[in-house]
Amino acid sequence: MPLDHYVTLGRSGLRVSPFALGAMTFGEDPGAAGCSVEEAEKILGVYLDRGGNFIDTANFYTNGHSEKILGDFFGSRKTRDRVVLASKFFFNMHPGDPNGGGAGRGAIRKQLDETLRRLGTDYLDLYWMHNWDRNTPVEETMRVLDDLVGSGKIRYVGFSNVPAWVTAQAQTMAVLNRWTPLIALQVEYSLLERTVEGEIGPMARDMGMALVPWSPLKNGFLSGKYRRNAVVSDSERAKFVSGPSEEDFRVIDVVVEIAAQHGATAAAVSLAWLKAQGTVPIIGARKLEHLESNLEEVTLTVSEIGALSEVSKPVLNYPAPLHGELRAMLQFAGTTVDGETSGIYPPLLQSSVRY
Repeated sequence: MPLDHYVTLGRSGLRVSPFALGAMTFGEDPGAAGCSVEEAEKILGVYLDRGGNFIDTANFYTNGHSEKILGDFFGSRKTRDRVVLASKFFFNMHPGDPNGGGAGRGAIRKQLDETLRRLGTDYLDLYWMHNWDRNTPVEETMRVLDDLVGSGKIRYVGFSNVPAWVTAQAQTMAVLNRWTPLIALQVEYSLLERTVEGEIGPMARDMGMALVPWSPLKNGFLSGKYRRNAVVSDSERAKFVSGPSEEDFRVIDVVVEIAAQHGATAAAVSLAWLKAQGTVPIIGARKLEHLESNLEEVTLTVSEIGALSEVSKPVLNYPAPLHGELRAMLQFAGTTVDGETSGIYPPLLQSSVRY
């Protein structure tokens, strides 16, 4: 799908490209698989030239360098108002300061001010809570985020890596108190990581939140670099993670086969499957060639989507099995009271993203 075929993000009026550009790899920081400022600017330039408008970063990516690179880039080009700029709060950037991170009232405000300074802007289009703060009441977090929307410093809010029950509680509070609701959830989701389909995905669909997958290529496993009995030599991530398992390779083999039939990259096929689930994936790139391979346009057939869904079918935690195949044995000889046929757990998530 071309980057200029915009979609609305969740139950909102925010229009974004069908693929977000992740800036986690922007900047050179010890211990991070990042890229130089020059390479980051090339990647940004190509993404924007193709119509992309959704940029995602976080305060602690490359120790703040990612945000600074974006701020310098858009500041020099005077194009800040043409992009949807998203960042995150949670991780402590000030060791020794117990209130330097987290999701408390003062911590959020402090982190946002520092993020805005590095980005050289006076507002964010989308502000994510990067992780669940177990020590802060979720109503405190939601209230301060609503205050920040009212002040004009942020426009929309979302959660990342937060349990479904906490997210549902937060969204319900927002609706009942007329606070700013969550419009999207940033989650790990790929052909090699589908457990989000158990609780978080159905909840997001029901409560009007889009799914924005991170690591859509599962540490590069679905990029096409990893083959059986082959050594990956040009991947920075290979220094930090072990290779695919035999179970992973069963999925990778099908992806590679379909990619060959289309004359496309395995990355493009993997991303096309995620798009078929109604999500807005975040594509990351350390080199310009990575971005270009991710942006290859592929249209999968229904049978190809089905084959990928079947080979990657996840084992979901209780009570998800009771709502799928087992339901057929428990309800009216395989037919539910509302007329649905039971027996197959829905392989595709229908998210709230509207085209």
